[in-house]
Amino acid sequence: MTRESVSLQGAAGFIGGIAVNKIGLRKEEKAFEGRVPVVPEHMKQLTEKYGLRFVIEPSNQRAFSSEEYIKINAEIDSLESPDIRVILGIKEMPIDFFQKDKVYIFFSHTIKGQKQNMPILQKIIDVGATLLDYERVIDNNGRRIIFFGNWAGMAGISDTLRVLGDRLEYDEVTPNPFAEMKTTLECKTLETLKDEFRKLGRRIETTGFPESLTPFVVGFAGYGNVSRGAQEVFDLLPHIEMNPSQLENLKPDPHVIYKCVFKESDMVEPIDAEIDFDLQDYYNHGASKYKGIFNKYIPYLTVLMNCIYWTKKYPRLVTKEYIKKHWSEPNRRLIAIGDISCDVGGAIEFTVRCTSAGEPAFTYSIKDDQAILGVRGDGPIIMAVDNLPCELPRESSTSFSKTLVDFIPILANANYNLPFAELNLPRELKDAIIVYQGTLTENYQYLKKHLEEGQ
Repeated sequence: MTRESVSLQGAAGFIGGIAVNKIGLRKEEKAFEGRVPVVPEHMKQLTEKYGLRFVIEPSNQRAFSSEEYIKINAEIDSLESPDIRVILGIKEMPIDFFQKDKVYIFFSHTIKGQKQNMPILQKIIDVGATLLDYERVIDNNGRRIIFFGNWAGMAGISDTLRVLGDRLEYDEVTPNPFAEMKTTLECKTLETLKDEFRKLGRRIETTGFPESLTPFVVGFAGYGNVSRGAQEVFDLLPHIEMNPSQLENLKPDPHVIYKCVFKESDMVEPIDAEIDFDLQDYYNHGASKYKGIFNKYIPYLTVLMNCIYWTKKYPRLVTKEYIKKHWSEPNRRLIAIGDISCDVGGAIEFTVRCTSAGEPAFTYSIKDDQAILGVRGDGPIIMAVDNLPCELPRESSTSFSKTLVDFIPILANANYNLPFAELNLPRELKDAIIVYQGTLTENYQYLKKHLEEGQ
């Protein structure tokens, strides 16, 4: 089913009608988080076209003011009313917020069995609520339909290069073209951010890099939405794109950055040397048939941007064991890792914590195997902000809202009192329901093991 057919199916049952239940918009409480799932412009369209009614939970940190929602006839109130059946949010919701029979839609960060969020999942089950996760709304090719990924990439490359400038300043490395960069939060808009990169590009062209940093190489692991967003901003800098096989023969040009994008075939190879790499086979079997080979490229990289989706099924990109060995090498070049994917202990095994937009980086202390907030210490710096799009909140929210808006009438009009098998939602949405009426759905039964481990 295409997204267009999903939209038409949902609209057909709503034209000329009035929704019985109101839709709630949950406030965000995480620091610096001002994003919203539905912006006023799209909410106005939904109200006028489908008769939907919205209740907005009061918030002082939302990127869109209460007044902007009031202007389009939304209510500003708490979300406790029983006629608010569907509640939309962005990040994890407080554990005491969930109520029986309500439907909560947000990024729950539970599908990998993330230990820190198992209490949230258990609470949703215990109270008899329903959880739908944006991350699991995918098309027939497994691609996410509702996402912030490109915006995470844009903010992530900005944060990474800026904290790299802080590290070079701490190490007294000059010239340092990154030293004058504004934070992404200071930029606020994508165009201002791009202006910062244009200025950075001019500094690279004029003052360049010191000999100790050349050739300066930025590697992008992955080529999906996150990577494309990061590359969109990065490509404003003077750069030359190279294949992984060309990295060992680069000219040390002080006025250019070398860019390298890594695909799966660059990152892993079959354990059995007699067989060839096959992408679908790798997706199916992961580490049971494939081993990581990314280590061979790390000696050529100055900055690594991790943009891949990872689970325990697949080999890690960089392990603690490898980085400890690499850091002892006298000619190492790696300084910074922008872990945009930000899986704690994941593809970058030494991403041992998340950071925030206010303090986006930590130094991984090789000796102590721990994170030291900031850029000082003996080890690589890791940018690990887990809600990067919040640094460009209005534009990222508008983009996200545009991908979500067609699904809202369908979600609002569904009968959540029916058994799951009879629930009239399109496949894309139904497959994204992790918990229904307090029970894990069939696709997510594997989470029982993680829930039990967390008890």
